[in-house]
Amino acid sequence: MAIPLRNQAADEQDPGTHATLHYGVAWSEGTARSVDARRALHAVLAHAARTGRAPLPAPTIQDAELAISELVTNALQHAPGPCGMALRLSGDHLAITVWDTSPGRPVAQEHDPRRFGGHGLRLVHEVSHRVVVAPRAAGKQITACLRLPPRDLPGPLGRSVLSTALADPVPGTP
Repeated sequence: MAIPLRNQAADEQDPGTHATLHYGVAWSEGTARSVDARRALHAVLAHAARTGRAPLPAPTIQDAELAISELVTNALQHAPGPCGMALRLSGDHLAITVWDTSPGRPVAQEHDPRRFGGHGLRLVHEVSHRVVVAPRAAGKQITACLRLPPRDLPGPLGRSVLSTALADPVPGTP
């Protein structure tokens, strides 16, 4: 089940700003895919552009894609049953919330380049300015808040974890 894009009531926004956009989707057990979550993100951003919002810089979009992919993948791997996602795009932040049926509180593991897997939640923390885990009646929800660059500054801002990782040379190479 998907909840269509919608705006908050117009009387809640300040003149010269855009209303907060909300999007939500709930998946029954076994139907969620991280690719669908990323597509939803792109649909929200495309809708935002049609309402006159400035496009987000590529590094911010990459960070949001990473956060969505990791949170949805963790829900699929560690929680039985249905799960869902909500996106909230306001003037200064993008909040990505993923809920699942596991009551267990996730723990970001320390960086270990020898370990395969287990890096996702740490990466979500790195690309987000705040990560909040909250209990639900049946499970938990995790919200990653990403700060958006100020609209009045030109050019792409910030560096994503992905672009930083790609820019770092591999030891022993020129």
